[in-house]
Amino acid sequence: MSSGVPMSSDYDRELLRRYHLEGDHAARQILVERHLPLVRSLARRYAGRGESLEDIEQVGAIGLIKAIDRYELDRGVALTTYATPNVVGEIKRHFRDKGWTIRIPRGLQELNAQMSKTIEGLTGSLGRSPTVAEIARELHATPEQVLEALEAGSAYSPMSLSVGPSGETTADPLDTLGAEDEGYERSEERASLEPALHTLPPRDQEILRKRFQEGLTQTQIAEQVGISQMHVSRLIRKSLARMRDEMAPGMI
Repeated sequence: MSSGVPMSSDYDRELLRRYHLEGDHAARQILVERHLPLVRSLARRYAGRGESLEDIEQVGAIGLIKAIDRYELDRGVALTTYATPNVVGEIKRHFRDKGWTIRIPRGLQELNAQMSKTIEGLTGSLGRSPTVAEIARELHATPEQVLEALEAGSAYSPMSLSVGPSGETTADPLDTLGAEDEGYERSEERASLEPALHTLPPRDQEILRKRFQEGLTQTQIAEQVGISQMHVSRLIRKSLARMRDEMAPGMI
């Protein structure tokens, strides 16, 4: 027997009528509960980005509530159709506030997303903080990759994300309306980063460009610059921290 939300839009409209015309907040709560499966389904598209699925679902639920509150009874569209772009939009806004400013390679983003749970699990089983080598073995990665993923975590700050977890663009029909121009977004990011970048010594600027624009590993950079890989790692962490301090006043 089918009982999905799309098959009961008449009941949705009756609940919406009771809420908007009669002020029946119990009807509003029923609508929220009925459409939480939709929120969970949409939230799963954004899992694996360093945020827990539960947190993403809570953000999506805010979008659902806003959609219910804004819904106009004379609309000829089902609540599910109207709510979907609202839920997705709320989730995307959340990631704009907590996204990656410097574009980190996707593999490092995914490794960084697994790091906290892995470290927590190893700490519990070992009774102490795990070493880099132990973390690497658990994640089936190299120690250098673990160091780079930890380094990538320090670059975690505002940037818009508009794609699904595997890199594909989400394609809900109403969600495609009014899309932001990606070139404009990138120019905004450059405008924010460039002043902070220019506060660094020329060598540090070059190392960041090699790491984040050219995608070189720390080892490759070390060979080109003529210093050790660990020195490269320290310089990157120090440079990112300095840039965050420079950008912080304008981001409050």
